[in-house]
Amino acid sequence: MTVPVFEEYEPAPDCPCAGCGRRRRELARGLPVSAGGHRAAHGARRALVAVTAAGVALGAAGAAGVAAAVEADVARAGGRRRGRRGDVARAVGDAGPDSPPGDQGPTSPQGDSAPLYGRPLPGPRPDSGPHEAETNKITRAEIISRAKVWVNAEVPYSMEKYWSDGYRQDCSGYVSMAWNLGSNEWTGSLATFGERIEREELQPGDMLLFHNPENPTKGSHVTLFGGWADYTHSYYLAYEQTKPHARAQATPMAYWSNSDSYVPYRYKGVVADPDGKNPGEGVPTVFPGEEFFGPGADNAYVTQLGEMLVKRGGKRFYEVGPGPRWSGSDRRATEAFQRAQGWRGSDADGLPGPTTWLYLVNGLGKDIPAAEPDERGNGQGAHPAPGFPGAGHFRPGRANTYVEQLGEQLVRKGFGRHYAVGPGRRWTEADRRNVRDFQRAQGWRGSDADGYPGPHTWRRLFA
Repeated sequence: MTVPVFEEYEPAPDCPCAGCGRRRRELARGLPVSAGGHRAAHGARRALVAVTAAGVALGAAGAAGVAAAVEADVARAGGRRRGRRGDVARAVGDAGPDSPPGDQGPTSPQGDSAPLYGRPLPGPRPDSGPHEAETNKITRAEIISRAKVWVNAEVPYSMEKYWSDGYRQDCSGYVSMAWNLGSNEWTGSLATFGERIEREELQPGDMLLFHNPENPTKGSHVTLFGGWADYTHSYYLAYEQTKPHARAQATPMAYWSNSDSYVPYRYKGVVADPDGKNPGEGVPTVFPGEEFFGPGADNAYVTQLGEMLVKRGGKRFYEVGPGPRWSGSDRRATEAFQRAQGWRGSDADGLPGPTTWLYLVNGLGKDIPAAEPDERGNGQGAHPAPGFPGAGHFRPGRANTYVEQLGEQLVRKGFGRHYAVGPGRRWTEADRRNVRDFQRAQGWRGSDADGYPGPHTWRRLFA
């Protein structure tokens, strides 16, 4: 896959347009004062730079993703091969180990230091020099929990827009949000909030930072470390904000490009979790290997897999257990979880791979939906579906009992993660997102998964 062509230019020194003004500020920020600030006074000249990439592993959970850019979203963060036969690289993205090298990272610039949307920025303004880093106490579990909020909400990438929590929707705004900073920082200032560590010391909630001082818009990026993805420590679970939206996926250490330039930092305000455990502790975050699963397998990893699947909605597949001996119950529950992420074919063969394991350990992706009746009407919760009341009841501003009925059924089916409070009688964006998740879990895409229920969605939901 090729990355779009970008045009880099030096603005005319006297041009009053917004574009040239922004570029002059970027160039001034990217050069040391001793070098004369920016080079705009030398006149305008343009250079066309074509950048190609082998493929962008992402997506989504898969979906599109991490395997298209966490599903071209959280669903495709699993990439082309999420089953047991794919190695880590192919299990987490479109570019496998034999693919030509390419930049898998963001290609857009980032915003400057700025206040939280609607709140003042503490300390001096960015144009008057760096302000003193103010840290808030936070646990590692809280950092990862905050990071997941944007991943689950699929917050779109933007260096100019702000999410509802007040943080800018770019890579540095994302880390500012996860660390619960009192302002929106950029890659040139985030290091002041952390302490430099060695890569071997990385723990969940730490950051990996690449700041290009010569030109911050060229490759500068930052990710959050979520845990190791393989025993060689060559891959890790990266939480990051990039196009098209926030994602979590297995990523080569330290990144797809400029890997040697990334520096690990630990937030100065991080404190021990009350239970003394880090996120994911107790279950190995590293996939133990395909040889531990499948017919004939009998080990503790099978039990751990089953217990995680039960927590994600797979209890109905186990009459007894989970236990250490691999069974059809383990395979069916694993397949149900994989299919809930939108994976199909060999990616949903019921045998766990690195991405399935990472999703379960880190609480990513969608839960297993409730059982649907078979063609004879048998099955858990089988009952006649109530008649579809009409699309007009499910639109912004509408409030009625049907909206509440829809929300309650979504929760029963395991598709209520977007509700902060509710469900209720008034149609909200949370209702639309939950409906969209349900539609995507059926394998629907495009206008068939727009988050607005129609007769087919209604029948399937209440089946």
